[in-house]
Amino acid sequence: MSLRSRFHKDADDLVKQYTASIPFDQRLYKQDIAGSIAHAKMLARQGIIAEKEAELIVMGLVSLREQIEQGTFRFDTALEDIHMNIEARLTEKIGDIAGKLHTARSRNDQVALDMRLYTREAIAETIRGLKELQRALLAVAEANKSTVMPGYTHLQRAQPVLMAHHLLAYFEMLERDISRFRDCLKRTDVLPLGSGALAGMPYPIDRDFLARELGFSQISRNSIDAVSDRDFVIEYEAAASITMMHLSRLAEELVLWSSAEFGFIDIDEAYATSSSIMPQKKNPDVAELARGKVGRVYGNLLGMLTVMKALPLSYNRDLQEDKEGLFDTVDTLLSTLEVLAGMVKTLKINSAHTRQAAEEGYILATDVADYLVKKGLPFRQAHAVVAKLVAYAIEQGKNLHQVDISRYKSYSPLFEEDVYKITLDSSIKARNVSGGTAPQQVEAQLATARRIVEDKEED
Repeated sequence: MSLRSRFHKDADDLVKQYTASIPFDQRLYKQDIAGSIAHAKMLARQGIIAEKEAELIVMGLVSLREQIEQGTFRFDTALEDIHMNIEARLTEKIGDIAGKLHTARSRNDQVALDMRLYTREAIAETIRGLKELQRALLAVAEANKSTVMPGYTHLQRAQPVLMAHHLLAYFEMLERDISRFRDCLKRTDVLPLGSGALAGMPYPIDRDFLARELGFSQISRNSIDAVSDRDFVIEYEAAASITMMHLSRLAEELVLWSSAEFGFIDIDEAYATSSSIMPQKKNPDVAELARGKVGRVYGNLLGMLTVMKALPLSYNRDLQEDKEGLFDTVDTLLSTLEVLAGMVKTLKINSAHTRQAAEEGYILATDVADYLVKKGLPFRQAHAVVAKLVAYAIEQGKNLHQVDISRYKSYSPLFEEDVYKITLDSSIKARNVSGGTAPQQVEAQLATARRIVEDKEED
């Protein structure tokens, strides 16, 4: 099968290799065949081809799909892409009737359809992966709702928090990610088939029927835009980039927390590796790779934005570059979600160590300042008083509970013996505001997270 009838010479072999997309777009076979089956049914329904011809085409396409899935279908680079490979093999199978399948469509709207079908499925898989990681985080949070740990700013111990509160921060990030992918679905779920090469079709096609057959909720309104639009690819890659950034932040903390310097967690051996030279090592390689793979997802987004930045309407061959980056992004994101969910589920939390870390240093300094504020001192003055108190304690090598009350009073007469009642637990309980780390608030957050997860199980 050749599309070069207009030319007097064949394409250079190097050009054939350079322009062929079948090495990577063959993974669109399911979407391409699904679109072709729907198109054949529509052509027969509209009387554009005979019913028996459509039945023969559909049977042939189903057979080809089975061959591909069984590994007996041979893809030919000379046929450029997935569309021509399937059409050529269909012609071998059922004869010239196969040529009628391409009536009232172009490869331009055909590939746009395939990409939308693929991206729509990828969104559903991605959301499932996000939900699974949310469930893993929720399970660990539930098991550690009384575990105290230092909260950090600037990677410095700042204020005590509950471990569950910290983990639920990632639950919230993933919830926003799910929302972004669902929003992306709205603009992905648009049928482009029927747009032709760019101007629409001179046949009495039924695009509403095609939309119903293929499960699209909308039909493209402008044929020029429909064949040249790849916003949905960019949106998926943008949402994926934000998600991977969130996963990288989680991975970074898992790396830090598993180190001897922190000692907050123990990573299951199934999610760690050893050293080729140092037998004592237990390396958090899975988390490190999750952190590292963010770069390729960012790169795919930037690459697609660059492809699109100066394309005149409508279709241009540059759009062939939309596939490899998207496929890589989907594969990278889905595998990262899956492996991190497994890793989180098997984490062991060293609650004694996290509490010890919170007890060290001057993590209750803000609470001491708040103590003075409640006795009438303006916060800025209270801040300065406690800063001097902490400086003194550091010089003396003491913690705040070891400083004598007379020294406290030397900085402010408002201090009384009850200042020693300020503890990690009292600090945490004091943050009893919506969204805070107080046990009552964390319990409410856990309940909300449980409802979210349960609702999603019914999706």
